Amino acid sequence: MNLDYQMPEASDWLCAKCSLPLEIGKVNVGYHWDYFLVDLPRCPKCSQVFISEKLALGKMVEVEEMLEDK
Repeated sequence: MNLDYQMPEASDWLCAKCSLPLEIGKVNVGYHWDYFLVDLPRCPKCSQVFISEKLALGKMVEVEEMLEDK
């Protein structure tokens, strides 16, 4: 599994709802019946999470394929 994903700087992004800078925080990410705590940029007020296209189409697809092969 490729672990070289570079997370965007959270402070570079603002929450679309709250207009606050995003902060890196623990987010519970689920796939089918498996759940993982992952550090992702999220809004400190409403907890909206930012998932970049690179993460969604790269790393998350790799993890999905790995879980499907279990």
